[in-house]
Amino acid sequence: MPLSAPLPWPALAAAQHRVVPRLRFDMLDDLGRPRTAGSVAVAHLDALAAWPQALRVTGDAVTLAVAPAGRQAFFAEANAALHAQGLIVAWRDETYPVLALPADGRSPDPQADLLATFERAASRFWGTATFGAHCNGYVTDTGEANGRPTHLWIARRSDTKPTDPGLLDNLVGGGVPHGQTPADTVIREGWEEAGLTPAQMAGIRPGSILRLGRDIPEGFQLEWLSVYDLALPPGLQPCNQDGEVQALHCWPVDEALARAAAGEMTTDATLATLDFALRHGLLAGADAARCAALLDSLAHGPASLAR
Repeated sequence: MPLSAPLPWPALAAAQHRVVPRLRFDMLDDLGRPRTAGSVAVAHLDALAAWPQALRVTGDAVTLAVAPAGRQAFFAEANAALHAQGLIVAWRDETYPVLALPADGRSPDPQADLLATFERAASRFWGTATFGAHCNGYVTDTGEANGRPTHLWIARRSDTKPTDPGLLDNLVGGGVPHGQTPADTVIREGWEEAGLTPAQMAGIRPGSILRLGRDIPEGFQLEWLSVYDLALPPGLQPCNQDGEVQALHCWPVDEALARAAAGEMTTDATLATLDFALRHGLLAGADAARCAALLDSLAHGPASLAR
C-alpha cells in the first residue's frame, strides 16, 4: 500500500525486499512432474553448471532432474561444493526439510510436502521454505499473563553470530529443524537462549504466523515465522546458556518498541515485537493503523501450540 510519509518499523519493508534476479527451483516428484521448492539466483547459474546431468536450466526455472532416491546424495555433494566456494555460508550441522511449495501461497506441510532434507545453511542458497519461532518475553503490571505489559525482555545477539551479529532480538527465537514443530523449537530455545525450563515455558501463548520473502546476504529467506508470547514473573532473571546472546535487558515497553521501530532489532524479531505490540494494544494513532495493515499483509493465521 502507498505511504504518505516515511514509516517507522523498517522491517515491514525489509520482509518483502527483493532485488536479486532469481529463477524458480523445481524438483521432479515420483511421477516426473515438476514441484516448485524454492528459487536460485541467476548469478549462481555458472556454479550450478558443475552438475549438468542433475540440473536442467530453462528460461524461468532450474529443475533438479534426479530421482527421489538420489536427492540426498546430490544435495550432500552439491552443498559441500557450494560451501567450499563460499556460496553457502554459516554451516550449522542442522537438518532442514526441502518442501514443495503450494501454488496458493499457503505454508507447506512439513510431512505431506516433504521432498528431501539437507543442511540448514543451504536453504538460503536454494531459496527453500523454512520455519522460525520467536517468543516475546514480557512482564505485566499485575505480574499475571492477563495484565497490561509494562516491560519486554530483549536479547542482544553475540558479536560472533554468523547472522545479524550484535543486533537486538526477542528473548527466545530460532529456526525450526526437521522433525520439530514451532512450539517444540521455542520451548527448546527457551533453555538455550534464556535458561528457562520447559515448565517455565509452559505458559507460552500463540500470536501470528508471518511470512517473509526477502533477499539477505546468505541468499533468499522464504520463511513462515510463528510468534509466541510468554509472561514472566517480576524478578525472574533469564540467563543465556549457549553463548549466542551477549546481554539480556528488561526494558520498559516504550523503550523496547522505540528501539524496534528504529531498526535496532533483526527483521524477524522486529516483526514478532510489532505483532506483540499490536495484539496487546500498545500502539495507537495513524502509524499504528498503517503498521497493522502492513503486518496483516504478512499474516498467515495464528501460530499453534501443537507439539
